[in-house]
Amino acid sequence: MDVTILGSGTSHGVPIIGCNCETCTSDNPKNKRFRSSIYIKTNVKNILIDTSPDLRLQLLNNEITDIDIVLFTHPHADHIMGFDDLRAINRINKSDIPCYGNKYTLEAIKKKFEYIFKDRHCRFSVPSVKLNEIKGELQFEDLIVTPLPVKHNHDNVLGYKIGNFAYITDCSEIPDKTMKLLQDVDLLILDALRYKSHPKHFNINEAVEVIKNLGIKKAYLTHVSHEIEHEKVNAELPEGIQLAYDGLQLKV
Repeated sequence: MDVTILGSGTSHGVPIIGCNCETCTSDNPKNKRFRSSIYIKTNVKNILIDTSPDLRLQLLNNEITDIDIVLFTHPHADHIMGFDDLRAINRINKSDIPCYGNKYTLEAIKKKFEYIFKDRHCRFSVPSVKLNEIKGELQFEDLIVTPLPVKHNHDNVLGYKIGNFAYITDCSEIPDKTMKLLQDVDLLILDALRYKSHPKHFNINEAVEVIKNLGIKKAYLTHVSHEIEHEKVNAELPEGIQLAYDGLQLKV
């Protein structure tokens, strides 16, 4: 299984419009962060998690043209507003794309992209998708995708576990039941917005504590704000924990 970080940034992206801070003005490409999303290539399915507003450039930059399914974590703008760009994949693959999320997410997508689901269109002039509510594990041949319910302040958000890999973004609390599902994970990508506390996200110290409590061998922090300069903060993190960055490729 190959995992590509398409975007490692928070909702503003990095650099932020109009900001002249050290990170936003940096020449280091690891300080350039699209909105959070990942692509997972397996021998059964090629999976996109979230359709960020930067999806078109994310797919172009990583030469991705094959998406079999889309998993959604939640319906905030930075995780769904690239939805319309899925039509390019429809044209290439000549097929519908199954999309999965919880009821809250799917209802929001149908409302925000009403034109896709209510009007008649020429085939593939808008995304051709099938929305499927997640109510438990998903199985595709021998590939099992386990939803990981977490809290994003008051919102019910999903992370996902595939084999010994897990991805959790936009998270402020992991319930005990979900923590148990993470016990056998070897590689975790986890939300860590900044050092300062935030009501809707783990900060870096909170994320590190979760990773240590789980005993996970390798972890990457994502959904990172412009308050975090890559090289400086990466050097401060404990062994086995690093900042994710756009274009990072991991083999699981």
